[in-house]
Amino acid sequence: MIRREIQSILKSHLMELGYEYDFVVEIPEEQFGDFSTNIALAGAKYFKKPPREIAKYFVEKFSDRPMFKEVTIAGPGFINFKVSNEFYRDFLIKFMQDPRSIWNFKKRENVLLEYGSANPTGPLTIGHGRQVVIGDVLGNVLRYIGYDVTKEMYLNDAGRQIKLLAKSVWARYNQILGFDEPIPEDGYKGKYVINIAKRVISDHNDRYFKIWNEDVERVFKEYALVEITNMFNSTLEKIGAQFDNVFKESSLIEDGTIREVLTILEQKDLIYEQDGAIWFRTSRFVNDNDKVLIKNDGSYTYFLTDIAYHYRKYKRGFFTAIDIFGSDHHGHLPRMYAAMKALDIPEDFLIFVLHQFVTLKRGNEVVKMSTRAGEFVTLDELIDEVGSDAARYFFAMVDVNTHLNFDLELAKSKTDENPVFYVQYAHARISSLFENAQAKGINFTLLDSIELLESESEMRLIKLISLFDEILEKVAERLSPHYLTDYLEKVASAFHKYYAENKIVDVENVPLSNARLNLAYAVKSVLSEGLTLVGINAPQRM
Repeated sequence: MIRREIQSILKSHLMELGYEYDFVVEIPEEQFGDFSTNIALAGAKYFKKPPREIAKYFVEKFSDRPMFKEVTIAGPGFINFKVSNEFYRDFLIKFMQDPRSIWNFKKRENVLLEYGSANPTGPLTIGHGRQVVIGDVLGNVLRYIGYDVTKEMYLNDAGRQIKLLAKSVWARYNQILGFDEPIPEDGYKGKYVINIAKRVISDHNDRYFKIWNEDVERVFKEYALVEITNMFNSTLEKIGAQFDNVFKESSLIEDGTIREVLTILEQKDLIYEQDGAIWFRTSRFVNDNDKVLIKNDGSYTYFLTDIAYHYRKYKRGFFTAIDIFGSDHHGHLPRMYAAMKALDIPEDFLIFVLHQFVTLKRGNEVVKMSTRAGEFVTLDELIDEVGSDAARYFFAMVDVNTHLNFDLELAKSKTDENPVFYVQYAHARISSLFENAQAKGINFTLLDSIELLESESEMRLIKLISLFDEILEKVAERLSPHYLTDYLEKVASAFHKYYAENKIVDVENVPLSNARLNLAYAVKSVLSEGLTLVGINAPQRM
């Protein structure tokens, strides 16, 4: 609203002079007010006047706006705003009548959000867990603010790793039947491989004992894919992250998409043969070496299938494709942007989110993970130990660009140091207030006595509620869910402090009790909405 007011002043009084420039409206340190703008500083070079003189002009224009209690100039020319209590109370009433009308989110374009994509060669690990939760929360937020979101997992079910997995299962199959078949170098050694081999024996006995050919490989590959996909689905259900669609790499071969992409690139003279392999002229578009698309043994590289997958995404009619990968995919980005240019796909179609990795700490010990060696902590095991709520919250609460140290002991603790406990407890505490009021014979009435709210701490809570939509927009703009968890912790902190300093349920002052219960009701509403978007419970009791 402050931005719109400033733009209105610019349009009415300054545009005829040709002045138009960027400025920010932000939240300053509390002692300076509720909001602050740098418009006078940003405009100094256009006006050729001291910023404080320009600031005075704007302060005069704002002086008759009823939403402000005070508008002052600070420092070299910052303008600080203190919002009136009447305005905050009016906002609270409108919020409680219909929050969605306050946020005013508009319908937006369709987005394909890809995350959790993995070789189906073993159980989901905690590394997968962070990516799955980041993607799921981003999808929830984008959908909430008006985007048409499709959450999709890509299964690499047609490459070398699946072949290695099939051979590893076959080796275990032979070992169980009494023949010491070695697991291939770079093969998979986890207990789950033995379990898949036992399933083959249960269905086929020794039919494939010491026999290995393309048909046998196909059988073992199918068993492995079915078992591990089922494991994926079970784990995803446990952590509360469901996909709208699972896209298989093999379908790109079957439906001719890869062949179509190769034909387009060939017609544009963007591929060539060298050393028996087919190469893409990456260097024509970005500062990178040319890349192999088809190896000299005829097999497709991951790069080729990924180009085809993103070409198919575009052809499916999505406005934007957002890919969430681990930071080890950094080198993959330039070549993918090159491929999109080569296929005449708009430059802003593909957006990458690269998250840093997770270190799991048990006490002072760092747990090491290696899928092939079979020494890793599965996402299932983590959820069993700390619970789905703590797992999701911890995966979401750190900036995607920052390494996550997942502290198991903290995640399990029932103290204020545990952020998920702290936020959930604020929600449960508000629920108990209403139970307490009812027990004392105070009948809560929605919107009753709100005019009695007047303290700084009450205005601070209303201000935090009013920022909910802006926080969600920031999550969408910067594609990191930690802005939402940070916000929830600020709301919880402000409410816990308010609770400690004020008597909310007071039989000797029922009108004031109703006013404060209305405020608590609004805080509970925004906490509930935020916790739901993070994908965790908003408990009534703890």
